[in-house]
Amino acid sequence: MSEAILKVVQLILALSVLILIHEAGHFTFAKLFKIRVDKFFLFFDLGGKALLSTKHGWFSRLFPGLKSRETEYGIGWLPLGGYCKIAGMIDESMDREAMKQTPKPWEFRTKKAWQRLLVMAGGVLYNFIFAILLYIASLQIWGTRYINNSETRIYASELAQEMGFRTGDRILKLDEFEPTDFTSLQADIARRNAHIATVERDGDTVQVYIDHSYLPQIISTPGMFDLAVPYVVDTIPPVSLNYRNGYQKGDRIIGIDSVRIDYLQDFRAFFADKPNASMTALVVRGADTLSLPMLTDSTGKAMIYAPIPGYNKKTYAFFESIPAGLELTVSTVGNYLRDLKMVFSPSTGAYKSVGSFITIADAMPESWNWELFVRLLGLLSIMLGVMNLLPIPALDGGHIVFVIYEMITGRKPSDKFMEVAQMIGMVLILALMLFACGNDIGRLIR
Repeated sequence: MSEAILKVVQLILALSVLILIHEAGHFTFAKLFKIRVDKFFLFFDLGGKALLSTKHGWFSRLFPGLKSRETEYGIGWLPLGGYCKIAGMIDESMDREAMKQTPKPWEFRTKKAWQRLLVMAGGVLYNFIFAILLYIASLQIWGTRYINNSETRIYASELAQEMGFRTGDRILKLDEFEPTDFTSLQADIARRNAHIATVERDGDTVQVYIDHSYLPQIISTPGMFDLAVPYVVDTIPPVSLNYRNGYQKGDRIIGIDSVRIDYLQDFRAFFADKPNASMTALVVRGADTLSLPMLTDSTGKAMIYAPIPGYNKKTYAFFESIPAGLELTVSTVGNYLRDLKMVFSPSTGAYKSVGSFITIADAMPESWNWELFVRLLGLLSIMLGVMNLLPIPALDGGHIVFVIYEMITGRKPSDKFMEVAQMIGMVLILALMLFACGNDIGRLIR
């Protein structure tokens, strides 16, 4: 229960920060162009009810001087987002009465098109800038950890074998893309819609043709590629039956009796069926190949432990972290755009993975970890920025499209048209939220 509470706390904290950053982008540009901002709220004050307001309720009584401020600042009771109510703009408040009044010089609708464009793009711009700063800070403080793909081989799952991969393959290229991080191989195949995987197999270069009918399974089946781990001796505890059987650290075990076995995963499966067994292991030590006794206990364990494969770590000096943070932001945006492309391609089945706040909460660390939290916050900031750029009315992207249309044609869409478009956009967003919640509920039930 404590883990669940911590995840919820992290979710609320992350969303609150991102909402404030996004709305601050709109607010900053509105103020820059002398546009009045009526409200700046974290969460929605549906029905005019707010947990905190600078113009109403207990907070305004404690700080009466804030009532005279032009903008009402507050925290609503419905934690589904936030908003910046800009005077003279058709937004989610659908304030038709205000739009019927004579346009004022301090209203959004009276400003030049390029100024309105910057006001609408401000939230997305701040999201991307925030992500860049987070990534720069995280790289400078913690660096990066990764498994170098050029130094590893795959342990193929049933799905991977069915597609044509083999345990021991080293994946060199996906079409013309050369993957660098082993942990991203499966995602790279799906995101890049790869057709051919070039692999090194038994000293030869082989091409594996990727059948795109497997894409739904690639997306929905984690663990398609495991790391193929050689059985190299690291430690043998004194309680092991093999403690005095002549093994040395660095020995590589390559077979049992007459059976050739290459990887640790296969040894585990082999031993599981042989409790209390006495066998002969084939061991490579330097240039020599030795035969040593191998014993298993009543549970089928040899208790000869191999080293756990580790991550490579790269550290960054301050001035190195700046271009690296920019590059990481750009690559993350690119990957997320590829993810969205898959979501909007029904044949991939990626739409089934769309989630709501439950999915985001589940991705939060189970214990407090600043490194994971900061990097996840950067990813969520990019996701929020990209989603808001979608050309859907009611999102920033929809407003941006209308302003660009006006700049190109010289014709401004009517207020009536904007109201209808706003309503359609809100319905679409609500439908998307319900769909995402339905996916989450379905996963919980399953």
